[in-house]
Amino acid sequence: MIDVQNLSMQYGSFVALKDVSFKANPGEVLGLLGPNGAGKTTAMRILTTYLYPSAGTVKVDGIDILESPIEARRRIGYLPETVPLYPDMRVDEYLAFVGRARSLEGVKLAERLEWVKQACHLKSVWKHLLCELSKGYGQRVGLAQALIHDPKVLILDEPTSGLDPIQIMEIRALVKSLAKEKTILFSTHILQEVEALADRIVIINEGELVAQGTKAELAARVQNAGKAAQDLSLEEIFIGLLRPSLGVAA
Repeated sequence: MIDVQNLSMQYGSFVALKDVSFKANPGEVLGLLGPNGAGKTTAMRILTTYLYPSAGTVKVDGIDILESPIEARRRIGYLPETVPLYPDMRVDEYLAFVGRARSLEGVKLAERLEWVKQACHLKSVWKHLLCELSKGYGQRVGLAQALIHDPKVLILDEPTSGLDPIQIMEIRALVKSLAKEKTILFSTHILQEVEALADRIVIINEGELVAQGTKAELAARVQNAGKAAQDLSLEEIFIGLLRPSLGVAA
């Protein structure tokens, strides 16, 4: 459903991504993991057609994002790290505006508005101005706008940022339920979120692919004296795989 091949991005002499390849299959939750500045957000901005890559190809639902960016966008729901909210609009007005921008109207628009209101737990703030919302509720509205058009692919950049523990559990449950019928790619530097949600993990650092696979597959690549692979935490796996670039002694 998402096919990334040899993706590279340069800003002058700075290399943000270098020859990165990975896939996300239908019905799969893929976690994109890496330290701050690893290139996760750059990758997502390319996948969602916000940025044009220096090299490489990306296909979403079989559509080349460089050849047919509008068709690709119709299949993608995107929650960027900075939620795109208009503070002077009410929650319901904003989501209706986004829905119309996504070519929804009439009964279909009303159905999708009701669905995101319930799914993202927005009933209590439905008529509130966006400027009045807490960061947690703003994040929920951001997720709602990504879901309004019922996309096949959901791309989430730090989806639980600013949420309290109960809200995080609710978003996790929603993401898991959506994965039954959507392909989901989410980026984070929070290891617990990857462990709780991801079927497979892609790790990048300094713009390069470090490893990809299930937690068990990644653990098998880590040399950790005195500990079996199945007993390694994701934190230990992550540090073990990054150790060469971090300069940590073996």
